[in-house]
Amino acid sequence: MNKLSHTDEQGRVKMVDVGAKSETARIAVAAGEIRMGRATLDAIRSGASEKGEVLATARIAAINAAKRTSELIPLCHNIPLSNVSVELELDDSLPGVRATATASATARTGVEMEALVCVTVALLTVYDMTKAMGKEMVISGVRLLKKSGGKSGDWQRATD
Repeated sequence: MNKLSHTDEQGRVKMVDVGAKSETARIAVAAGEIRMGRATLDAIRSGASEKGEVLATARIAAINAAKRTSELIPLCHNIPLSNVSVELELDDSLPGVRATATASATARTGVEMEALVCVTVALLTVYDMTKAMGKEMVISGVRLLKKSGGKSGDWQRATD
C-alpha cells in the first residue's frame, strides 16, 4: 500500500510540500446527482421555484465554492484556477439533476478537490433551493471522472 501523502513519518497530519514540483496544466472532472420527486423536478424545469432560478443559482454557488476549496478542506493548497465550469442536466430517468464540473489550472498540485467541491455544492444548492417542495431528495454518486497533469499523469474512471 502506498504511504498517505498527508501524514509524516510519525503518522501526524501535515500539508504536502509542493514547492519542488513543476507547474503543469491540470484538469479534473467530477460528477454527481440529486434524486427528487417528479413534482420537484417539474418545478425546476418550469421555473416555479419560489426561491428563483435553481440551476443558475447552483452554478454560481458551485463556481464560488471551487474557488474557495482551500478554505473548506484544511490541507488543500490555494490554487489559482484558470477555469471552472459546471453543467447541470435535468434527468427524467432519476428523476433529478446531474452535475458535472471541470476545474483547470496551471499549478504544482492537482484540481481534483476543486472539481469535487464544485459538484457537491451545486447539488447542495439545488437541495436548498427546492427543499420546501420535498425533503426526500438524495445526493449521491459524487466522484472523480478523470484528471490530467502532474507527476501521476492522466487517470480516468473505468466505468461511470
